[in-house]
Amino acid sequence: MPRFEPHPERRPAIIAGASSGIGAATAVALAELGHPVALGARRVGICDELAEKIRADGGTAFAHRLDVTDQESVTAFVAAAEEAIGPTEILVSGAGDIEFGLIQEMDPELFLHQVTVHLVGQHRMVHAVLPGMMQRRRGDVVLISSDCAPTPRPRNGAYSAAKAGVEAMGQQLRMELEGTGIRASLVRPGPTVTGMGMNATPEVVGPLLEDWQKWGFARHPYMLRASDLAAAVTAVVSTPRGAHLVLVEVQPEAPLRPPPEPEERKDHP
Repeated sequence: MPRFEPHPERRPAIIAGASSGIGAATAVALAELGHPVALGARRVGICDELAEKIRADGGTAFAHRLDVTDQESVTAFVAAAEEAIGPTEILVSGAGDIEFGLIQEMDPELFLHQVTVHLVGQHRMVHAVLPGMMQRRRGDVVLISSDCAPTPRPRNGAYSAAKAGVEAMGQQLRMELEGTGIRASLVRPGPTVTGMGMNATPEVVGPLLEDWQKWGFARHPYMLRASDLAAAVTAVVSTPRGAHLVLVEVQPEAPLRPPPEPEERKDHP
């Protein structure tokens, strides 16, 4: 006899930050598995287009505006999503952007905004969905972190600090939820090609890359795709009940080295 009832075949999922990058790729991947998805972001028009594409491909999708820095927006999004696709079984929380800069030069309000988006915003999403999960005694909460959390990089402004906070919150949440049937997991991306930080000017990016190389953070030029992280998220939430993928870090595989030159044969008499 199984220790846990299996997950339902269709698990309504809400994705914060679904207009691009990891969030958009995750929405598509979960929909392909047959799960209804609710897409939330400030750029709701882009979410509408993605939801329409998911529906055209046979999936179930709903889009609604979401600003994780606004508690009323979070409350309205979760309520609308659950009315449209059903009680939340999966939360994927990863809304945010990055502002590069030296900590001592960053405007304190901009620093605070980054922390609000990445850390407080994720807490708002957790706070909104957990009561229902607790009642149903099951669910997956997936917080998107960064490898900048355990290993900060120079010129990342508030991003590394905020993501370190996300990891601390996720680890604490996992301990507090033990025995409730709810799994809190962290997915930690390495360097990933997304829209995040793409508005940075060469004057900002140049010194940043120089510092990253100086401190050993630029080992090779390959980067992850958003779909690679979506695959990690689906692995976390698709793991049968009874097991818990607590932390999944994803790094880009390095380019292949040239094969070694064959050793020259020496004929012996």
